[in-house]
Amino acid sequence: MMTQLFTCRLNLVAVLCAGLLPVLVAAQPASPIAGVPAGTGAGVHSPNSPFAPLQERTDVVPWSVLTDVKTRVEKNRILPVFPSPVMALNQKSQRIQGFMMPLEPGEKQKHFLLSSVPLSCSFCVPGGPESMVEVKTKTPIKYSLEPVVVEGVFAVLKDDPYGLYYRINDATPVK
Repeated sequence: MMTQLFTCRLNLVAVLCAGLLPVLVAAQPASPIAGVPAGTGAGVHSPNSPFAPLQERTDVVPWSVLTDVKTRVEKNRILPVFPSPVMALNQKSQRIQGFMMPLEPGEKQKHFLLSSVPLSCSFCVPGGPESMVEVKTKTPIKYSLEPVVVEGVFAVLKDDPYGLYYRINDATPVK
């Protein structure tokens, strides 16, 4: 029963993340620049969460850098505008710390989202696209409710069809 519940929950998160992310981005509150939506930042760590917030580490890219993104509207689409510190990370090996959001059922994961805050609800995306990194690993990583650190080739996505802003390819876990 627990396995079925877990599988159902993971599939729901995958559907929400893949299918609704562009809609969620479009529904963001207005920014100081009229007509251009703002991001939601790193997301909100619920005070009721049983998980502690991420501990600061000097060996990972801080979420404050990744969430410092503006957006622009082009042909009825919302596209990210990345500052130079974010663009400097593109196509280079980087380390990211966050909470796993599996996209498929199973104890081990090769494709998941890494979030700056833990899920507080299995039906809710914890933040905007700037608060998540898509991770594709070399070998499966054991799912964990605790924060994980991965290292791999970091990609800044300027026009991803799923509305994502970041991806790490060939990721490996880091202690």
